[in-house]
Amino acid sequence: MRFAIDAWDPGYGSSLELDGAAETVVQVRTDIELPVDRWVPIPPTPGLEQPSSTVFVDGVRRVEARAWIDDVDPDDPDLIAAEATPALCASYAAGAVCCCDDRAHFLTLELRRGLFTTSNHARDIATWAGIYQAWPVTLKPAQGLMLSLSATLQHRLTELELLVAVNARSLTSDHTDNHANREDSLLIVDGPVRGRAHLTRVLGVIKSHQTAYLEPKLHAMVSRLAARERTPVFLVDTSWDRFTWYLRLPGEPSHPWSGIIRVECAANIPAAEAIALARLSQAVLPRYASVEYKDPRAPQNLYPVAALERELRRRLGHPALLARALRQAAHPTHA
Repeated sequence: MRFAIDAWDPGYGSSLELDGAAETVVQVRTDIELPVDRWVPIPPTPGLEQPSSTVFVDGVRRVEARAWIDDVDPDDPDLIAAEATPALCASYAAGAVCCCDDRAHFLTLELRRGLFTTSNHARDIATWAGIYQAWPVTLKPAQGLMLSLSATLQHRLTELELLVAVNARSLTSDHTDNHANREDSLLIVDGPVRGRAHLTRVLGVIKSHQTAYLEPKLHAMVSRLAARERTPVFLVDTSWDRFTWYLRLPGEPSHPWSGIIRVECAANIPAAEAIALARLSQAVLPRYASVEYKDPRAPQNLYPVAALERELRRRLGHPALLARALRQAAHPTHA
């Protein structure tokens, strides 16, 4: 029996989780860079210059506690609640790390705490560890209650990541007095580029794969990519358009799709510019590929992203202390 073990820690799922139901693909155009009958793995372009700065943006989230909100008017505390509505108390953060001049440094970090619930009586929760801002949630029957709460939390995190990306662009411009270098900066977001199309020179890196975008013959070609090789650029039309391509990062091979990432950019740029970004991704991203003994999601979890995630989780605070702060806020007389 021949078999392979996915190098990723099982706690993170799998790097390959193909599921045709995960996303509705309306159309895929595979003739953007090469005709379909001429599709071959594309090697890296020799001597391609690195950007003056490469900025990585990512976010993390953590549920501190599940709560129940009494179904009574908080302005009339003498009423006795007959029912209660579930809620999530969560912390989330986003940040950016800049790699420039052969060094890396944190550029900007943002932290938020929130209370997510469908209750009409929800109010902010003030604790000694911070204020959990109340966010109303609309229940979507197809999702269920807990998934609706989680989806709203993810939406707020995505908004915070966008804020950080915009601020990072501004802060990166202050790095140098050379205008050409400012235009040269590359922004890498961990995940899709949706919602960031107005930013220039942005690439999204998708580490795991839930949808097969290509027809079987072209899909099989992805597994034959060598390290630093990529597929030709193609255009995907789902609920939004983007140029995308597959790239294999360097690392110890295990299964055919090990080390494969999908890189994408917004479709509001000319195809020639997207192809130029694809070539640039081959020069930039393999440089930051992680190794298995340092990261359980190697090589797809890039070193700057991993460092950023660690710092953001540290700034979230100790979960046990935050849970205690929430309990004390719920029962102040017992503090």
